[in-house]
Amino acid sequence: MQSVLTEDFEILSQSNLAFEQFRDKKILITGATGLIGSLLVKTFLYCNHVHQLNMKVYALVRNAEKANTIFEGCVGISDLTYVIADLEKDELYQKIQIEGNCDFIIHAAAVTTSKLMVSQPVDNIKTAVNGTDKMLKFAVDKKCSSFVYISSMEIYGQPFTEGKTAEQDLGYIDIASVRSCYPEGKRMCECLCTAYASQYGLNVKSARLAQTFGPGILPTENRVFAQFARSAMNGQDIVLHTMGTSEGNYVYTRDAVKAIIMLLTEGMSGQAYNIANEDSHMTIRQMAELVAKEIADNQIKVVIDIPEDNRSLGYAPGVKMWLDASKMKSLGWNPEVDLVESYRRMMKWMER
Repeated sequence: MQSVLTEDFEILSQSNLAFEQFRDKKILITGATGLIGSLLVKTFLYCNHVHQLNMKVYALVRNAEKANTIFEGCVGISDLTYVIADLEKDELYQKIQIEGNCDFIIHAAAVTTSKLMVSQPVDNIKTAVNGTDKMLKFAVDKKCSSFVYISSMEIYGQPFTEGKTAEQDLGYIDIASVRSCYPEGKRMCECLCTAYASQYGLNVKSARLAQTFGPGILPTENRVFAQFARSAMNGQDIVLHTMGTSEGNYVYTRDAVKAIIMLLTEGMSGQAYNIANEDSHMTIRQMAELVAKEIADNQIKVVIDIPEDNRSLGYAPGVKMWLDASKMKSLGWNPEVDLVESYRRMMKWMER
Protein backbone atom coordinates (compact mmCIF):
# COMPACT_ATOMS: atom_id res chain seq x y z
CA MET A 1 0.00 0.00 0.00
CA GLN A 2 1.26 3.46 -0.81
CA SER A 3 2.52 5.62 2.07
CA VAL A 4 -0.20 8.28 1.82
CA LEU A 5 -2.87 5.59 2.10
CA THR A 6 -1.05 3.78 4.88
CA GLU A 7 -0.88 7.08 6.74
CA ASP A 8 -4.68 7.33 6.52
CA PHE A 9 -5.07 3.79 7.86
CA GLU A 10 -2.70 4.55 10.74
CA ILE A 11 -4.65 7.69 11.68
CA LEU A 12 -7.89 5.68 11.64
CA SER A 13 -6.33 2.91 13.75
CA GLN A 14 -5.40 5.47 16.42
CA SER A 15 -8.76 7.25 16.34
CA ASN A 16 -11.70 7.04 18.75
CA LEU A 17 -13.46 4.28 16.80
CA ALA A 18 -14.89 1.52 19.01
CA PHE A 19 -12.48 -1.21 17.87
CA GLU A 20 -13.27 -3.53 20.79
CA GLN A 21 -16.76 -4.05 19.37
CA PHE A 22 -15.13 -5.81 16.40
CA ARG A 23 -13.03 -8.24 18.42
CA ASP A 24 -13.54 -11.86 17.29
CA LYS A 25 -16.25 -10.72 14.85
CA LYS A 26 -17.04 -11.39 11.21
CA ILE A 27 -17.75 -8.55 8.77
CA LEU A 28 -18.98 -8.79 5.18
CA ILE A 29 -18.40 -5.87 2.78
CA THR A 30 -20.08 -5.84 -0.64
CA GLY A 31 -18.82 -3.77 -3.55
CA ALA A 32 -15.37 -4.50 -2.21
CA THR A 33 -13.54 -3.52 -5.40
CA GLY A 34 -15.15 -0.08 -5.47
CA LEU A 35 -13.53 2.95 -3.84
CA ILE A 36 -15.47 2.90 -0.58
CA GLY A 37 -15.69 -0.88 -0.31
CA SER A 38 -11.98 -1.44 -0.96
CA LEU A 39 -10.92 1.22 1.56
CA LEU A 40 -13.22 -0.27 4.19
CA VAL A 41 -11.73 -3.73 3.62
CA LYS A 42 -8.17 -2.38 3.85
CA THR A 43 -8.97 -0.28 6.92
CA PHE A 44 -10.43 -3.24 8.80
CA LEU A 45 -7.46 -5.42 7.83
CA TYR A 46 -5.00 -2.76 9.00
CA CYS A 47 -6.82 -2.12 12.29
CA ASN A 48 -7.26 -5.87 12.81
CA HIS A 49 -3.47 -6.19 12.70
CA VAL A 50 -2.74 -3.14 14.86
CA HIS A 51 -5.24 -4.02 17.59
CA GLN A 52 -5.03 -7.82 17.26
CA LEU A 53 -8.81 -8.07 16.98
CA ASN A 54 -9.00 -11.57 15.49
CA MET A 55 -11.57 -10.35 12.95
CA LYS A 56 -12.60 -12.14 9.77
CA VAL A 57 -13.18 -9.87 6.80
CA TYR A 58 -15.27 -11.15 3.87
CA ALA A 59 -15.00 -9.11 0.66
CA LEU A 60 -17.83 -9.68 -1.82
CA VAL A 61 -16.53 -9.10 -5.36
CA ARG A 62 -17.56 -10.06 -8.89
CA ASN A 63 -14.06 -10.36 -10.35
CA ALA A 64 -11.29 -12.14 -8.44
CA GLU A 65 -8.58 -10.91 -10.81
CA LYS A 66 -9.57 -7.28 -10.25
CA ALA A 67 -9.73 -7.92 -6.51
CA ASN A 68 -6.21 -9.40 -6.51
CA THR A 69 -4.91 -6.20 -8.11
CA ILE A 70 -6.71 -3.92 -5.66
CA PHE A 71 -5.78 -5.99 -2.60
CA GLU A 72 -2.20 -6.65 -3.64
CA GLY A 73 -0.26 -7.26 -0.46
CA CYS A 74 -3.36 -8.49 1.35
CA VAL A 75 -4.11 -11.56 -0.79
CA GLY A 76 -3.51 -14.80 1.07
CA ILE A 77 -3.66 -13.45 4.61
CA SER A 78 -5.90 -15.51 6.87
CA ASP A 79 -8.25 -12.70 7.93
CA LEU A 80 -9.39 -11.87 4.35
CA THR A 81 -11.76 -14.10 2.35
CA TYR A 82 -13.19 -13.34 -1.08
CA VAL A 83 -16.83 -14.04 -1.84
CA ILE A 84 -17.20 -14.20 -5.63
CA ALA A 85 -20.81 -13.30 -6.45
CA ASP A 86 -23.11 -11.18 -8.60
CA LEU A 87 -25.73 -9.75 -6.26
CA GLU A 88 -28.32 -9.33 -8.99
CA LYS A 89 -28.03 -12.80 -10.50
CA ASP A 90 -26.65 -15.22 -7.91
CA GLU A 91 -28.22 -17.07 -5.02
CA LEU A 92 -26.26 -15.70 -2.07
CA TYR A 93 -26.40 -18.79 0.13
CA GLN A 94 -24.55 -20.76 -2.53
CA LYS A 95 -21.85 -18.09 -2.64
CA ILE A 96 -21.42 -16.72 0.87
CA GLN A 97 -19.94 -19.53 2.94
CA ILE A 98 -19.92 -17.96 6.41
CA GLU A 99 -20.39 -20.42 9.23
CA GLY A 100 -22.63 -19.26 12.03
CA ASN A 101 -23.67 -15.63 12.34
CA CYS A 102 -22.34 -12.66 10.37
CA ASP A 103 -21.84 -9.89 12.90
CA PHE A 104 -21.52 -6.82 10.65
CA ILE A 105 -22.43 -6.03 7.04
CA ILE A 106 -21.63 -2.96 4.95
CA HIS A 107 -23.51 -2.98 1.66
CA ALA A 108 -21.52 -0.76 -0.70
CA ALA A 109 -22.21 -2.49 -4.03
CA ALA A 110 -23.77 -0.15 -6.62
CA VAL A 111 -23.55 0.98 -10.22
CA THR A 112 -21.85 4.40 -10.07
CA THR A 113 -20.80 4.94 -13.69
CA SER A 114 -22.85 7.80 -15.14
CA LYS A 115 -22.94 6.42 -18.69
CA LEU A 116 -24.29 3.07 -17.46
CA MET A 117 -27.08 4.89 -15.65
CA VAL A 118 -28.44 6.13 -18.98
CA SER A 119 -27.47 3.16 -21.17
CA GLN A 120 -28.56 0.37 -18.79
CA PRO A 121 -31.17 1.87 -16.45
CA VAL A 122 -33.13 -1.39 -16.02
CA ASP A 123 -29.99 -3.23 -14.91
CA ASN A 124 -29.18 -0.34 -12.57
CA ILE A 125 -32.55 -0.57 -10.82
CA LYS A 126 -32.53 -4.37 -10.59
CA THR A 127 -28.99 -4.49 -9.20
CA ALA A 128 -29.80 -1.85 -6.59
CA VAL A 129 -33.16 -3.13 -5.36
CA ASN A 130 -32.73 -6.90 -5.78
CA GLY A 131 -29.19 -6.85 -4.46
CA THR A 132 -30.10 -4.81 -1.40
CA ASP A 133 -33.12 -7.01 -0.63
CA LYS A 134 -30.92 -10.12 -0.80
CA MET A 135 -28.35 -8.58 1.54
CA LEU A 136 -30.97 -7.44 4.05
CA LYS A 137 -32.58 -10.90 4.08
CA PHE A 138 -29.14 -12.47 4.51
CA ALA A 139 -28.49 -10.11 7.44
CA VAL A 140 -31.70 -11.17 9.18
CA ASP A 141 -31.01 -14.87 8.63
CA LYS A 142 -27.42 -14.49 9.87
CA LYS A 143 -28.49 -12.49 12.95
CA CYS A 144 -26.39 -9.51 11.89
CA SER A 145 -25.75 -7.11 14.79
CA SER A 146 -25.40 -4.02 12.60
CA PHE A 147 -25.86 -3.27 8.89
CA VAL A 148 -24.89 -0.09 7.02
CA TYR A 149 -26.30 0.65 3.59
CA ILE A 150 -24.16 3.01 1.48
CA SER A 151 -26.59 5.51 -0.01
CA SER A 152 -25.95 8.81 -1.77
CA MET A 153 -26.63 12.53 -1.55
CA GLU A 154 -28.40 12.12 -4.91
CA ILE A 155 -31.35 10.72 -2.97
CA TYR A 156 -32.38 14.33 -2.24
CA GLY A 157 -33.01 15.26 -5.87
CA GLN A 158 -33.86 18.97 -6.08
CA PRO A 159 -34.38 20.11 -2.45
CA PHE A 160 -37.35 22.32 -1.69
CA THR A 161 -35.75 23.88 1.39
CA GLU A 162 -33.60 26.99 1.70
CA GLY A 163 -30.27 26.69 3.47
CA LYS A 164 -28.65 23.39 4.37
CA THR A 165 -30.27 20.07 3.52
CA ALA A 166 -30.90 17.74 6.46
CA GLU A 167 -31.94 14.10 6.33
CA GLN A 168 -35.68 14.79 6.32
CA ASP A 169 -35.52 17.32 3.45
CA LEU A 170 -36.17 15.08 0.45
CA GLY A 171 -36.83 17.01 -2.75
CA TYR A 172 -38.07 16.41 -6.28
CA ILE A 173 -36.77 13.76 -8.69
CA ASP A 174 -37.97 13.76 -12.30
CA ILE A 175 -38.83 10.11 -12.94
CA ALA A 176 -39.31 10.94 -16.66
CA SER A 177 -35.51 11.26 -16.80
CA VAL A 178 -33.77 7.96 -17.52
CA ARG A 179 -30.97 8.85 -15.12
CA SER A 180 -33.47 8.96 -12.26
CA CYS A 181 -32.91 5.18 -12.03
CA TYR A 182 -29.95 5.92 -9.74
CA PRO A 183 -31.48 8.28 -7.12
CA GLU A 184 -34.86 6.52 -7.22
CA GLY A 185 -33.07 3.20 -6.79
CA LYS A 186 -31.29 4.59 -3.75
CA ARG A 187 -34.60 5.80 -2.34
CA MET A 188 -36.16 2.37 -2.77
CA CYS A 189 -33.17 0.71 -1.14
CA GLU A 190 -33.41 3.03 1.85
CA CYS A 191 -37.13 2.28 1.99
CA LEU A 192 -36.26 -1.43 2.13
CA CYS A 193 -33.83 -0.73 4.98
CA THR A 194 -36.56 1.07 6.92
CA ALA A 195 -38.96 -1.81 6.24
CA TYR A 196 -36.50 -4.47 7.44
CA ALA A 197 -35.77 -2.42 10.57
CA SER A 198 -39.50 -2.24 11.33
CA GLN A 199 -40.64 -5.72 10.33
CA TYR A 200 -37.62 -7.80 11.34
CA GLY A 201 -35.90 -5.63 13.93
CA LEU A 202 -32.74 -5.39 11.83
CA ASN A 203 -30.27 -2.79 13.12
CA VAL A 204 -29.74 -1.05 9.77
CA LYS A 205 -28.52 2.48 9.02
CA SER A 206 -28.13 4.39 5.74
CA ALA A 207 -25.03 6.47 5.00
CA ARG A 208 -25.83 9.27 2.55
CA LEU A 209 -22.39 10.03 1.17
CA ALA A 210 -21.35 13.27 -0.42
CA GLN A 211 -18.98 12.82 -3.37
CA THR A 212 -16.02 11.04 -1.82
CA PHE A 213 -12.45 11.08 -3.05
CA GLY A 214 -8.85 10.68 -1.95
CA PRO A 215 -6.09 8.04 -2.05
CA GLY A 216 -7.32 4.66 -3.23
CA ILE A 217 -9.24 5.79 -6.32
CA LEU A 218 -8.91 3.37 -9.20
CA PRO A 219 -6.97 4.27 -12.38
CA THR A 220 -10.27 4.02 -14.28
CA GLU A 221 -11.97 6.66 -12.08
CA ASN A 222 -13.50 9.31 -14.35
CA ARG A 223 -15.67 11.46 -12.10
CA VAL A 224 -15.01 15.20 -12.12
CA PHE A 225 -12.58 15.22 -9.21
CA ALA A 226 -10.34 12.72 -11.01
CA GLN A 227 -10.63 14.61 -14.30
CA PHE A 228 -9.68 17.88 -12.59
CA ALA A 229 -6.73 16.24 -10.84
CA ARG A 230 -5.40 14.73 -14.08
CA SER A 231 -5.68 18.08 -15.82
CA ALA A 232 -3.62 19.71 -13.06
CA MET A 233 -1.04 16.91 -13.11
CA ASN A 234 -0.69 17.10 -16.91
CA GLY A 235 -0.69 20.89 -17.13
CA GLN A 236 -3.86 20.87 -19.22
CA ASP A 237 -6.81 23.24 -19.01
CA ILE A 238 -9.86 21.95 -17.13
CA VAL A 239 -12.72 21.53 -19.60
CA LEU A 240 -16.27 21.70 -18.26
CA HIS A 241 -19.09 20.22 -20.35
CA THR A 242 -21.71 22.15 -18.34
CA MET A 243 -21.76 25.67 -16.93
CA GLY A 244 -20.64 24.14 -13.64
CA THR A 245 -23.37 25.84 -11.60
CA SER A 246 -24.39 22.65 -9.79
CA GLU A 247 -23.33 22.73 -6.14
CA GLY A 248 -20.98 19.99 -5.02
CA ASN A 249 -20.76 18.40 -1.58
CA TYR A 250 -17.54 16.53 -0.82
CA VAL A 251 -15.83 14.44 1.82
CA TYR A 252 -12.34 12.95 2.03
CA THR A 253 -12.07 9.17 1.88
CA ARG A 254 -10.58 8.73 5.36
CA ASP A 255 -13.31 10.89 6.89
CA ALA A 256 -16.00 8.91 5.04
CA VAL A 257 -14.57 5.55 6.13
CA LYS A 258 -14.48 6.70 9.74
CA ALA A 259 -18.11 7.85 9.56
CA ILE A 260 -19.28 4.53 8.10
CA ILE A 261 -17.48 2.49 10.76
CA MET A 262 -18.90 4.78 13.42
CA LEU A 263 -22.41 4.16 12.07
CA LEU A 264 -21.89 0.43 12.56
CA THR A 265 -21.35 0.93 16.28
CA GLU A 266 -23.13 4.19 17.11
CA GLY A 267 -25.86 4.82 14.51
CA MET A 268 -29.57 4.51 15.32
CA SER A 269 -31.52 1.73 13.64
CA GLY A 270 -33.75 2.78 10.75
CA GLN A 271 -32.03 6.17 10.48
CA ALA A 272 -30.16 7.88 7.63
CA TYR A 273 -27.09 10.09 8.09
CA ASN A 274 -25.48 12.67 5.80
CA ILE A 275 -21.72 12.20 5.50
CA ALA A 276 -20.21 15.40 4.14
CA ASN A 277 -17.61 18.02 4.97
CA GLU A 278 -19.81 21.11 5.20
CA ASP A 279 -16.79 23.35 4.54
CA SER A 280 -16.04 21.51 1.28
CA HIS A 281 -19.09 22.87 -0.48
CA MET A 282 -18.98 24.85 -3.72
CA THR A 283 -20.14 24.82 -7.33
CA ILE A 284 -18.44 22.55 -9.83
CA ARG A 285 -16.97 25.61 -11.54
CA GLN A 286 -15.66 26.98 -8.25
CA MET A 287 -13.96 23.66 -7.58
CA ALA A 288 -12.42 23.67 -11.05
CA GLU A 289 -11.11 27.17 -10.45
CA LEU A 290 -9.79 26.16 -7.03
CA VAL A 291 -7.83 23.29 -8.61
CA ALA A 292 -6.48 25.56 -11.35
CA LYS A 293 -5.35 28.15 -8.78
CA GLU A 294 -4.39 26.22 -5.63
CA ILE A 295 -3.26 22.91 -7.08
CA ALA A 296 -1.89 23.93 -10.51
CA ASP A 297 -0.54 27.31 -9.35
CA ASN A 298 -2.50 29.20 -12.01
CA GLN A 299 -0.65 27.36 -14.79
CA ILE A 300 -3.93 26.15 -16.28
CA LYS A 301 -7.38 27.68 -16.74
CA VAL A 302 -11.01 26.58 -16.77
CA VAL A 303 -12.68 26.24 -20.20
CA ILE A 304 -16.42 25.82 -20.85
CA ASP A 305 -17.22 23.50 -23.79
CA ILE A 306 -20.82 22.24 -23.77
CA PRO A 307 -21.64 19.45 -26.29
CA GLU A 308 -24.86 19.80 -28.31
CA ASP A 309 -26.32 16.78 -26.52
CA ASN A 310 -24.64 16.24 -23.17
CA ARG A 311 -27.50 14.06 -21.88
CA SER A 312 -25.75 11.01 -23.34
CA LEU A 313 -22.88 11.59 -20.89
CA GLY A 314 -25.18 10.74 -17.99
CA TYR A 315 -24.40 13.78 -15.86
CA ALA A 316 -26.53 14.32 -12.79
CA PRO A 317 -28.99 17.21 -13.17
CA GLY A 318 -27.86 20.56 -11.82
CA VAL A 319 -28.75 20.97 -8.16
CA LYS A 320 -28.42 23.58 -5.42
CA MET A 321 -27.82 21.71 -2.19
CA TRP A 322 -25.63 22.10 0.87
CA LEU A 323 -25.63 18.96 3.00
CA ASP A 324 -26.13 19.33 6.75
CA ALA A 325 -23.86 16.89 8.60
CA SER A 326 -24.94 17.80 12.14
CA LYS A 327 -26.72 14.47 12.71
CA MET A 328 -23.53 12.56 11.94
CA LYS A 329 -21.52 14.98 14.08
CA SER A 330 -23.85 14.27 17.02
CA LEU A 331 -22.31 10.76 17.10
CA GLY A 332 -18.86 12.26 17.67
CA TRP A 333 -17.71 12.44 14.05
CA ASN A 334 -15.95 15.44 12.56
CA PRO A 335 -14.29 15.66 9.11
CA GLU A 336 -10.60 16.49 9.31
CA VAL A 337 -9.38 16.99 5.72
CA ASP A 338 -10.35 19.99 3.59
CA LEU A 339 -10.82 20.06 -0.18
CA VAL A 340 -7.34 21.30 -1.13
CA GLU A 341 -5.63 18.74 1.08
CA SER A 342 -7.95 16.06 -0.31
CA TYR A 343 -6.70 16.85 -3.80
CA ARG A 344 -3.05 16.90 -2.75
CA ARG A 345 -3.28 13.56 -1.00
CA MET A 346 -5.24 11.97 -3.84
CA MET A 347 -2.71 13.20 -6.40
CA LYS A 348 0.17 11.72 -4.40
CA TRP A 349 -1.63 8.41 -4.76
CA MET A 350 -2.25 8.93 -8.48
CA GLU A 351 1.43 9.67 -9.10
CA ARG A 352 2.62 6.35 -7.71
